[in-house]
Amino acid sequence: MLCFGVSDLIYKRGATAGIEAGDFLMLQAWIFCPGVTLYAWLSGNLDLHLSALWGALAGAFLFVALYNFTQSLHGGAVSTNAPIFRLNFTVTAALAILILHESLTVPKAIALACALLAVWLLLAEAGGKRGKLDFASLGRVLLATVMMALTNLFYKIGLQQGAVPETMVAAQAWTFCTLATLFGFLREGRIWIPPRGWSYAALAALGLFGAFVLLMHALALGPASVLVPVAQMSFVITALFGTAIFRERLDFRKCAGLAVAVVALALFAIS
Repeated sequence: MLCFGVSDLIYKRGATAGIEAGDFLMLQAWIFCPGVTLYAWLSGNLDLHLSALWGALAGAFLFVALYNFTQSLHGGAVSTNAPIFRLNFTVTAALAILILHESLTVPKAIALACALLAVWLLLAEAGGKRGKLDFASLGRVLLATVMMALTNLFYKIGLQQGAVPETMVAAQAWTFCTLATLFGFLREGRIWIPPRGWSYAALAALGLFGAFVLLMHALALGPASVLVPVAQMSFVITALFGTAIFRERLDFRKCAGLAVAVVALALFAIS
């Protein structure tokens, strides 16, 4: 939860520093991929089994999700877009219940309703301008939300089929790194490294390393419809720090949205 929240803040810092989303994700992948692969190998958890292909598929969806989320921050406020993005757990929970046959309890049903209400409340003024909404930014963050929800579902399926958590993260990283590099080359016609990008990318990679490895181990033990929502509570941290650090407006509507989201997450946790 904390690692995801910190990563969101770093994405926003990179966006405000003028680093393009594709360049940011490429540099992050160059650091993350060898790092997590080395970790999996040294820990004895690099097990190349067919079930790890779900991790590779998750890497493709994750690239689309993070690219669109990072792009959305160029026109939208992190205290709005990050909470919407992190509410991808509503889709993940629904899919886990429908496809993986996880239990649907009354607290879960109420939690899903509260989460959807929180999304509506958080569709406030992007960038802090009253009465105006950046629809391009909103469209990107909603696409990122759906892609991330499917990514989380692939994690659980792969782990259920016997994949090792560290291998899942490594397989995801290989696909993600390949796509990020290829996309950067096709977009620019060359591989260009922004001089100020390494520090932001390294910090984001470190945060996501902790987030994904811990999330995989959690999903190997418990239901996705509970654990993914708990991990996504990171958006509360992101929204509060985004308001304090970037001076983004935290009005009554956003406060209400965050409060309802916390209630939803609490209901998921006790369900």
